Amino acid sequence: MKLDYPKPLLFLFLLVWLVSCAPYDLIISNGTIYDGSGEQAYVGDIGVKKDKIKDVGTIEKKKAKHVLDASGLVVAPGFINGLSWAGWSLLKDGRSMSDIKQGVTLEVLGEGASMGPYNPAHSEKSKIYTFGEYMRRLEKQGTSTNFASFVGATTVRWYLFEGRDQQPTPDELKQMQELVRQAMKEGALGVGSSLIYPPAFFATTDELIALSQAAGDYGGMYISHMRSEGDKLLQATDELIRIASEANVPAEIFHMKAAGERNWHKLDQLFSKIDSARQSGLQITANMYNYTGASTGLAACMPPWIREGKHEDWMSRLSNDSVRAVAISEMESDVTDWENFLSAAGKPENILLLEFQREELKKYTGWNLAEISQDRGTSPAETALDLCLLNDGNISSAFFLMSEENVRKQMTLPYMSFCSDARSIAAEGENLESMTHPRTYGNFSRLLGKYVREEKVIPMEEAIYKLTLLPAQKFSIQSRGKLEEGYFADIVLFDPAKIIDKATFKAPHQYAEGMVHVFVNGKQVIDQGEHTGKMPGRFVPGPGFQN
Repeated sequence: MKLDYPKPLLFLFLLVWLVSCAPYDLIISNGTIYDGSGEQAYVGDIGVKKDKIKDVGTIEKKKAKHVLDASGLVVAPGFINGLSWAGWSLLKDGRSMSDIKQGVTLEVLGEGASMGPYNPAHSEKSKIYTFGEYMRRLEKQGTSTNFASFVGATTVRWYLFEGRDQQPTPDELKQMQELVRQAMKEGALGVGSSLIYPPAFFATTDELIALSQAAGDYGGMYISHMRSEGDKLLQATDELIRIASEANVPAEIFHMKAAGERNWHKLDQLFSKIDSARQSGLQITANMYNYTGASTGLAACMPPWIREGKHEDWMSRLSNDSVRAVAISEMESDVTDWENFLSAAGKPENILLLEFQREELKKYTGWNLAEISQDRGTSPAETALDLCLLNDGNISSAFFLMSEENVRKQMTLPYMSFCSDARSIAAEGENLESMTHPRTYGNFSRLLGKYVREEKVIPMEEAIYKLTLLPAQKFSIQSRGKLEEGYFADIVLFDPAKIIDKATFKAPHQYAEGMVHVFVNGKQVIDQGEHTGKMPGRFVPGPGFQN
C-alpha cells in the first residue's frame, strides 16, 4: 500500500532524518582550547556526540544539530572540585548553582564523613544505610554536576562506636575494614579522614593504616584533613606519609595550609617532607582553596574530649561549670595536644561567626568573636562555649589563619590541585539568611581571575591542568578531565578577560562572573551564564567499583 504524506509533513520527516544523521550533536567552533594536559592552547573545534567527545582539532564540515561559536572564549574540560561538601546540599537542590556557575562539573565528596555506610541501629531517621544506596539516590534524584566520593573514616568509626573515644578490638577493626571494602566495591575512591575533629581525633595511626590497606585492595587511596595544620603540622605530615607507606597507597593532603602566624614559616619544611617522600616513590599530593581564611565550626576552639559521645553529651558538658573551667583553661593555652583554633587565630578578632540556627543569636551573624565577647561581657573562650550551648550545636565560622604569600607559593607546586571545601548552594531563599565562606561561590573563578590573569602566579594552561586532568589522575577517575576523543563531554567555556570571583567575607552570596557555557555529559547546564535547569550529572565510581 502506498502512503501519500502531505508535502509539509514529508519535509519535516526528511529534516528530522537529516539531523539524526548529523555526525555530531554539538560542535564548539573557533574556541581557544586548553585541553587539560598543561600544553599550550590552540584555536580549534570540538565535536560532541551524545555524552562523549568525538573529535578535537579542526572540523572541516561543521554539520551538527547545534554549532556554538566560541570565538574569544577559553574552552576547557569541566573543573573538578577536589574537596566538596555538596553532597547534602545537592540532595536539597540538585542545580549546584554556586559551583556550576564557576565551571565545576564534578564534585568530590567524603572528607572524613561520607554519605554512608550507616548502622541501622544508630540511624533511626534514615532508611538508607549503604554508601552505594546514597550514590544511587543522588543520581536518581538528579544533579547538574557529576559527583564522586571517598568513604569517610569517621563514618566507619561512627558505625561501630558512634562518638565514643574507644579503640577497636582486632575483630572490630576487621569489621571496619570490611565496611571500607564494601564501599570500595560500591564505587568509593578510597578512604578519607578529618583528624582534628572528634570522633576522628580518637583514631590511632594503626587504625588508619588498616582502613587504607582495605581501600588499597581495590585501587583506592588515602586522603586526609591531617591531625594538625598548625603547631604540629610537620608531625601530622609524618603521620600521613607513614600511612601511605605502610598501607602502600597514594595519599593526598586535603586543603594544605600552614595555619596560624607562628607556623607560616613551616611551609617550606612541609614541602621538603613531601618532596623527599615523592622521591622515595610515594605518591603524595595535595589540594587547596585560594583564601587566607579557613572555615569550620566554632567547636574547633574546644578540646575534642568535650564533644565525645552523642550530641546531648556535648551539650551536658557545656552546661557543667567544673567541666567548662577545665575546657576554658585548655582553650586559653597556646600548648595543647589538640588543634586549638582559638590559639591559632592569634586573636578573637580573627574569628568571624557566619551561621546560627537559633533565632535569638542571628543578630551576631557577621560579628567577630571579640565583638560578641565584648557585647556579652565574657571572655572569648567562655563566649565560644556559651554560643554553642545556646545554639544547641556548632556554629559555622571563618578563621583567618594563613598568609597570602603562602597561598601563592602553594599554587606553584606541581602536585597541587584545587577545592572549595564548601557546599554548592544558590544565592536565594533561606541561604541568604546566614553567611558563608566566599569560597562557596568563588574559589575556582578566583584562581583564574585573580591569580592567573591579574597576578600571573601560574599560567592559564597550568591552572586548567590543575583544575582538570591532574585531580582526575590522582583520584583514578577515568575518561574525564581532558578534551580528548572518547572522554565524557564535560566542557566549560569562559571569557578569560572577565572571569572573576565576586563573593567576599562581608557579602558572600554573590555568583562568580565570566563563565559563559557549561556542558555536563554533553548536556548544556549553563547557557550565556544562566542555568538551563538540566540535571545530567552522574555518579562517577572509583577504581574498585563492581556493578
